[in-house]
Amino acid sequence: MEAIKQTVKTPRSHEVCIKIPQHVPENDPVEIILVFGKESNDFNRKISKLKSAMSDELFLGDLKEVSDEFERIDIEEWDE
Repeated sequence: MEAIKQTVKTPRSHEVCIKIPQHVPENDPVEIILVFGKESNDFNRKISKLKSAMSDELFLGDLKEVSDEFERIDIEEWDE
């Protein structure tokens, strides 16, 4: 199965033309799904999660661990 995702704004005509890749055989069934009305909610939810991550102890611990690893690697690289 192959999936292609494309986000478009609703045109004034409320019509969208879909180009199917050339490698898809003629008469092959394809599934078309329209998802609408969730972009602004998703965006706001993502921003909220990003803001809450700054006080998430597990996230901050992982971030520090990765930062410490890079610091150690940087020091090793410069010592050679």
